[in-house]
Formats: sequence, C-alpha cells, structure tokens
Amino acid sequence: MRVTRTNIAALLVAGALAAGLAGCGSGTPGASESPSATSGLSGTVTVFAAASLKDTFTEIAAGFEADHPGTKVTLNFAGSSDLVTQISQGAPADVFASADTKNMDKLTDAQLIEGTPANFATNVLEIAVPPANPASIASFADLAKPDVKVVVCAPQVPCGAATETVEQATGTILTPVSEESSVTDVLGKVTSGEADAGLVYVTDVKAAGNKVKGIEFPESGQAVNTYPIGTVGTSENKELAEAFIDAVTGSEGQKVLADAGFGAP
Repeated sequence: MRVTRTNIAALLVAGALAAGLAGCGSGTPGASESPSATSGLSGTVTVFAAASLKDTFTEIAAGFEADHPGTKVTLNFAGSSDLVTQISQGAPADVFASADTKNMDKLTDAQLIEGTPANFATNVLEIAVPPANPASIASFADLAKPDVKVVVCAPQVPCGAATETVEQATGTILTPVSEESSVTDVLGKVTSGEADAGLVYVTDVKAAGNKVKGIEFPESGQAVNTYPIGTVGTSENKELAEAFIDAVTGSEGQKVLADAGFGAP
C-alpha cells in the first residue's frame, strides 16, 4: 500500500485512540476507589474517662461518630484511680482521660501511655447542697461544723485529692460521713438527700441543674485540677485513638467542654 500523508494522519489518530482506551482500562492503582474507602477511619475506639467527663465526652463521641461514619466510640466512666487500676490490669482501652495529672503519671511511669499526654481542660471544686440548703451552708468552713453531713471523694480520686489540698491550705479539716469512689457518687448522695453537702466540681453542679444548689468558695483556687488525655500503648487502633484525642483537643471539643463549665488547659 502506498503511504500517503492522509494514511499517516489516520494511523496517528487510531494510535492515539487506542492508547486512550488502554489508559482508561488500566489507570492508576486505586483510581476507581472512593476517597472514603482509602482514607476514612473505621472501627471501634474504647475511651476510659473520668466520671466528671460523662456528659461532655458523650456529646463529643456522638459528634465524632457523625463526622466519621463507620466508627464507634465505646465509653467507660469511673473515678480516675479506678480506671488506672483497670488499664494496669489489662483492660482493653484505647484512650485514657484523667481528671488529674497524678493518675495519668501512674500510667506514663509504667510505660502504658504512648507519647506525651495532652492537657485539654481544667476544673475546680464547688460545694453542692440540696436546693433548700437545709444546713445553711455558705462557706467551706461551714462544712466542718459537727452537725453537717458532708460527703467527699476518697483521697485517691482527683476530687478527693483536691479536697485534701484545700483542707491543708485553709487549716479546715472535714469529717465526712462517707468518702466516695467518684465525683458522681458524691453528687448522688446530695441529690438523694443523704447528705447536707458534697464537694464536687463546678461542672457537676452545672450539669445537675435544679437538682442541687452550687456554692462557690474562694479557697477552691488552691486546687485546680488539670485534665490530660493520651493513647494507651496496648491500643489496637491507635490511628482512631489519636483521631478521637484530636476531636477532644480541637475547637469543637473545646467548645463542648467550655459550655459545660470546664476551664481552658
């Protein structure tokens, strides 16, 4: 066949079409996959958090699951010292959020936390009394009156350690009718009428609404609790754990915490 300019042009066009079709058939690896299939988070993250974080972390977890379809946040709330014991004994946690640095330090010293924990909030004590305030509590010193039934957290729990700090700073020694393992248990004693007063956090009083009356006292500034959060070293989903921590320390999580009465870290 005689090769003409027309034939050459036709051959070039045909070659280009063939190359284009071949390219569409092979493409680059993963080109046909959706972005969510290649970069989305998935799986379950188990978060062990201080009892005082129940309302805020429940809200943050719901937002996290909505932002990351295919993920699930499992929450376990208790006193920080109890959570430390559970994690130390091998409980399957991915994230630990403590109500103080002392309990977080126990896990970091035992090399059970990966990296450096991030501080994400602060909190201070407030006196919670029944709405009618039957014992006429008006100050921290009033809690030491012999006829006042006061409930506090146990010393190993962050709210209990904070109570001891205030006692030492003021020289006012309390004689509680009971010491509870979490701040929510203290609040429960007050709301049920079993106690005239309880030492809880500002955030707990706010969350309780009209179930209790809150009494601020200036000495609370002697014991400001800082809340740290970190990834548990034995976590099987550290990427998801880090993503949840980012949600807590990010702008949305910080707004939830601030709205609940927590202070900035």
